[in-house]
Parts: sequence; C-alpha cells; structure tokens
Amino acid sequence: RLSICISFSHRLLKMKEFFPESFRLDLKDERNAFFELCKEGQIWICKPSCSNQGRGIFLLKNPAALSALQAKLHSAEERLLDKKVLYKAPQPRIVQRYIHQPLLLEGKKFDVRSYLLIACTAPYAVFFAQGYVRLTCVNYDAASDDLTVHLTNQYMQRKNSLYRQVKDETVWPMDLFNSYVNEKFSQTRRLPKDWVLTVFTRRMQQIMLQCFLAAKHKLERKLGYFDLIGCDFLIDENFKVWLLEMNANPALHTNCQVLRDIIPTIVYESL
Repeated sequence: RLSICISFSHRLLKMKEFFPESFRLDLKDERNAFFELCKEGQIWICKPSCSNQGRGIFLLKNPAALSALQAKLHSAEERLLDKKVLYKAPQPRIVQRYIHQPLLLEGKKFDVRSYLLIACTAPYAVFFAQGYVRLTCVNYDAASDDLTVHLTNQYMQRKNSLYRQVKDETVWPMDLFNSYVNEKFSQTRRLPKDWVLTVFTRRMQQIMLQCFLAAKHKLERKLGYFDLIGCDFLIDENFKVWLLEMNANPALHTNCQVLRDIIPTIVYESL
C-alpha cells in the first residue's frame, strides 16, 4: 500500500553512501575525470539518459572497450564543433561504477523496484509504495558478457532463452523476499527479523525522500501535476543498499503473476 514518505533520519546521506560513483559523459570535465580514473580490471556500466528497458546499455570491462568509447565521444565532439555541418548531438550518457559483488538470491542477481509517487507539487505531497524483486534467469557471473546476467528488468530477461520456462520465477513479491532473507541470512549475518520490511524499507524511503528534496525545485508547481517514479535499488553482499536509478516512465506491464497482483494496485492507489 502507498504510505507517506517521511524521513527516518535527521542526517542527510552523502551521495557516496547510497549512489555508485557516476559520471556524465556529455560534460567535458566529468568525461575527462572518468577516463583518468578508470583502470584496468574495473567494470563500469554505460547507459543513456532518458531511456528505459535496458536499451543502449553496455558494460565497459577492458581497455579496448574504453578506448573505443573515448574515440567515439571525441569524434562526436569534433563533429559538433564543425560549424560547416549540422549534426544532432548524441544522446547524453552516464557511466556508473558496477557493483560486482551483489547479494544473490539462489545464485541469481536481483534488484528491487519500488515506487515514489509525487502526488502533488502545490503543496508538495510524496508517497512510497513497496514494489517487487526482479531476478535474472541464470546464475550470476561477473565475467559474463551476456547482458541478461547483469540487467534484471523484464525487457532484458525476455531475450534469454530460458525466460519462457522460468518467467514467473524472475519476479518475487516483497513478502517472499522478506521470508527468504529471514531464513537464509538473519542468523548468519545477524540481521534483525524482517530486515527487508524494516531496515531496508526505511533506507529506501530515506534515499527516495532525499532525492526528491534535491530535485523538487526543478518541478513545475501546478495543481493537478503528479508523477509516479520507479526507483531501482541493489543490495550488495554486505547488505549495503544502493540506488541504481530513478525512472520517470516506469514499466507497468503485467507479464507474470506477481506483476498482475502488484501493478494494478499501484496504478489504482496512485490515481
């Protein structure tokens, strides 16, 4: 159910506490800083802004891939500086440090999609809703070049040959996730009971609210304006919570049973 999004901490988080190191490639200073920082053996994920469903995402895993990206960006910049010919600027991209030691569920990578509803901007009113867990079809392997191993969204998972067989296993409701963590990790990792529904949920709310407060001045304040934001969180093997991205156009497809149970309720309660 939707709940009022309130702060559970008076202390503002630093970005490095919840957001993987990221750089905008359309800004020269950030682009140069990234290429100076990036070293062999690191993995970065490169994704376009204003896109969804995993379109245009690729991994930077070796010097050759980095060199190719650097050359492509340099060429695009030179074309834009050429006053004689009109070129459309390439779609802005970001690179984000890849979290290569995620917590796994039955050997599979996962992330959590939850929702922030900006119900009103005059006055401001924001709400939180639990979402669901998105898992990959196959076991995690950091060295794999198969994007369906690394990206959990349904659009990407449909490209895996196993998807039709296991699609209902690629989405878990939050109560199943909570029970799994209680059973598998509570004792060994000394987590409080119902960590998912308490500590993790409060952390998601805290991060969402902080992001909203940072961006609210950019929102047009007009009665009747609202937006439903899909927020993607990853938990690493140390149970640290990371915000991967916030989506202004979250998918509302219902192509498996868990989504058929969850998505209509999210839409109904939002309206």
